[in-house]
Amino acid sequence: METLLLVNLFHELALKGGNRPFFLKRAKAHVKRALKGLRAQLEAAWPMALLFHLPEEAWPEAKERLQDTLGVEGFARVLRTPPDLKALEAALERVLEGERFLSFRITAKRSDKTFPLTSPELERLLGAFVKERTGARVQLKGAEREFVVRILPHAALLEVERHPGPGGLPPGVSGKVVALLSGGIDSPVAAYRLMRRGAEVVLVHFHPFPLLSGQSREKAKAIAERLARFQHRLTLHLVPFSEVQREIILKAPKAYRVVLYRRYMLRIAEAIAKEEGALALCTGDSLGQVASQTLENLHVVNQAATLPVFRPLIGFDKVEIKAQAERIGTYPISILPDEECCILFAPKHPVTRAQLSVVLEAESRLDAEALIALALEDREVVRYTWPGQKTLPEASERPPIMGHGPLNG
Repeated sequence: METLLLVNLFHELALKGGNRPFFLKRAKAHVKRALKGLRAQLEAAWPMALLFHLPEEAWPEAKERLQDTLGVEGFARVLRTPPDLKALEAALERVLEGERFLSFRITAKRSDKTFPLTSPELERLLGAFVKERTGARVQLKGAEREFVVRILPHAALLEVERHPGPGGLPPGVSGKVVALLSGGIDSPVAAYRLMRRGAEVVLVHFHPFPLLSGQSREKAKAIAERLARFQHRLTLHLVPFSEVQREIILKAPKAYRVVLYRRYMLRIAEAIAKEEGALALCTGDSLGQVASQTLENLHVVNQAATLPVFRPLIGFDKVEIKAQAERIGTYPISILPDEECCILFAPKHPVTRAQLSVVLEAESRLDAEALIALALEDREVVRYTWPGQKTLPEASERPPIMGHGPLNG
């Protein structure tokens, strides 16, 4: 059987007005990269769809990849026939072999208006054919099986099986964002949600090595490798945070440690954002989920950044976040044990309504410039590419330290 793959791009792209060609160009390029290495050959392209010829043995892998390809509304394995009724009936006969269903519908889409039958006429004739062969009833709503037929100039396409894509926008059309990646369930989901809105996400992970083992770093790398499936090229900055924590522990009130950790994380992430050309930061905070995520604490933490801080999960509960993590495949990694920075030396009773004046007084005793420079100097940068999930040759580069925003706000 000839294997053809029809990829429908997300309908949201049709709403982009004068910018639509830019979005569609990026979406089509993203789909082509997703199929890299599978010998998929582009045979036809329409404003919102692509048709590929695919080797039979590549279909299972192509299906798995496209289910993670942002900007794809859905995709189908299709049969190509001449554009006439008898050829479509013969193709349907092949598809019906071995299939059992009680209800079905035929959906015809006629883009070639010279075809002698209208869409409703074609649906009735093919529906009668399927009913005669299977005994199943026609059911327009909630049918167990749907057959989609597309009439094109010089050809017809019959869907053999259809699968949903993730939707969303292709990566990079909405600019660049730096996302803080912890070892927990929430932050990978927050990063994914921004990817799905077309942002190119750069990840920053703060780890306690060498104060503790390198377990946290390895976990962050595994999460980054999984998230690379959605963006195809992804950069992870691994930042040692133990020296910053040591100074905070020595010179700041115990109850304020976690708030101060998070303020310094935003400052360091903002310095990286300016290197990367990113215009915003992202965290996995959910309002009221833990002590550090009260509205008062989030307000005080925000004052350390000059860039916008996005919190895609702010109104989500843990059940919703877990379900999303399971869908995108990060949950099994996130629940592995590790040693998070914010848990290290965390007070038994952290402040839940932090006061900015107390925070600023504590930070006046810290050498912010030196601590940020130290963390940036000793970081590791890993760059992932997908398909392949291999780090790029420049993975071990250490980018230069560049200027960052104000340190006293």
